[in-house]
Parts: sequence; C-alpha cells; structure tokens
Amino acid sequence: MNTLSQLLPHLVNGISLGLLFALIALGFMLIVGVMETINLAHGSLFALGMYVALFLMAPSFGGWFPELQAAYLSLPLGTRYGIALFLAPVLVGIFGMGLELCMRRTYGRDPLYGLLLTFGAALVLEELIRIVWGSTERQLPLPEAVSGAFLMGDLIYSRYRFFAAGFAVLMILLLWLFIEKTPYGAIIKAGAHDSEMVRALGINLSRLRLFVFALGVGLAAIAGVTMAPIWGIRPHVGVDAVVPAFLIIVLGGVGSLWGAVLAGLLVGMVVGLTGAYASEWSLLSMYLLFIAVVSFRARGLFGKKSVLDA
Repeated sequence: MNTLSQLLPHLVNGISLGLLFALIALGFMLIVGVMETINLAHGSLFALGMYVALFLMAPSFGGWFPELQAAYLSLPLGTRYGIALFLAPVLVGIFGMGLELCMRRTYGRDPLYGLLLTFGAALVLEELIRIVWGSTERQLPLPEAVSGAFLMGDLIYSRYRFFAAGFAVLMILLLWLFIEKTPYGAIIKAGAHDSEMVRALGINLSRLRLFVFALGVGLAAIAGVTMAPIWGIRPHVGVDAVVPAFLIIVLGGVGSLWGAVLAGLLVGMVVGLTGAYASEWSLLSMYLLFIAVVSFRARGLFGKKSVLDA
C-alpha cells in the first residue's frame, strides 16, 4: 500500500471536517457582516443544536403525553433523524431571535457591550444545557443507511463522513444561491455593505438583523447536528467550534464566502492530517496555518471590503 492510499482516509476526514467548519464560519460571518457584532455565543448555539437534535431523536416528556411519545418513537430511525436535522436548526434559530432582541440595546454603543452580552449568553446557555441534559457525553443515534463503514480497494471508509461532506456541500451551495440569486440575499449584502443606506431605502433594518441572526445561528445548529456523531455531544463542545470559525473567516478573508469555504477546507485537512500522524500537534497546526497565511496576506486569502462579496 503506497503512501497516497494511506493518506486518502485522512484526507476524506479532513475535507468533511473542513466543510463543516466552513458552514459554522459562514453563519458567524453573516452575523458579523450585517450586525457588526462578534457573536461569542455562536459556539454555544452550535452545541444547543446538537442537544435539540438529541431530544428530537428520542423525546422524553417526563411522563406527560405517553401515547404521543410512543407513537413518535415508533417512527423509523431515519425519519426521526430527518426531522431532527430539519427542525433543530429552526428551533435554535427561534432561540437566536430572542437573543438578538436582547442585543438591540447594545446597537450604536461601544462594541464591548455586545461582546459582553454574547459572552454572558454563552455561559448561561452552557449552564442551562448542563442543567437539562447533564454533563456526561452523549452520542446521536444514526440511521443504518449512513452509519458503519464500507471497503473501497484495500481501505475502510466511514459512510457518515461522506454523508456529512455531501450535506455540508449542499448547504453551502443553497446559501450561495440564496445570497446571490434572490432579492432577500441582495438586501443582506446591501446591509453588510452600508446599513444606513439600507435604512434610507425604506428597508426595516431591525427585521433584517433579526432574520440574519436567526439564519446565522441556524447554520451553526445545522453544523452542530451534522458534527454530533463525529465529535460527540457535550456542553462545552461549542468552544471547539467557535475558535476555528473565527480563524476561518479571517484566514479566508472577511468578506468572501468562497474564501471561507477554502479556508475551512485548508484548516480541516491540516487538522485531519496532523491528527493522524502527530495528534498532539493537531490543534496547533491550525494556528500555525493561520500565522503563515496572514503573515504574507493580512486580509486573508480572498479578503474584500464588503463582508459578503464572494
């Protein structure tokens, strides 16, 4: 078995991880672009998506509605997984709207107010997760169609890694189509470029911010549900997501959708390959890549003035 074939499983793992990192980063970038606020609760909302999906897979109402619970649990595992994958981001997005309403008093003030509020929200949310679900690590059950492994040549590959990569590609393409090909996407890009002009054109800026915040945290929740079988589910898992997301939007260039995707792939492959051969260097490799790129290109790979120009 040659070296290239030995590297292939690790490359597949790195690519799937990178695409999911990019999905988290794109939600982060939408919020930063339109609201000009760094949402430090983004990682906790990513974790909340995992736990909401876990509940939707096997809901427990504490003895209430036993017939409803039994009927729901009788559904095929694949159906319940599809419901969780669709509904968890919607519910987290609604929760995010509540957080955005709390943030409105910080708009127009020192950015530190927004940072402190979202940092406090992250701590509160993590503790709420511990209270409701406990601190022990959980696993999200998977339908048989995407679980297990398959043999290709002389190598064994994870079915779920391919599913996760394909799903992340689909979500990124749908987001690009929405941003580039719909009038709502044009409004979002205009809001990222000049919010005062958007307000002058008669567009409700408060409603735009509410919608964009929900969309951004919904993307984080989608990534959370998809990454749950890979990383496991634990209350502090959001920290492992929000740091790479921040690095990726700077590495790709604040303002470039495809730059974030490319940066996510680079980070995922570097972390995946380093973790396979020198696990103690896997996290450090991400920071070394970041330092190497911004040392030669301070605005990132595809940095542009507008936050959402691709």
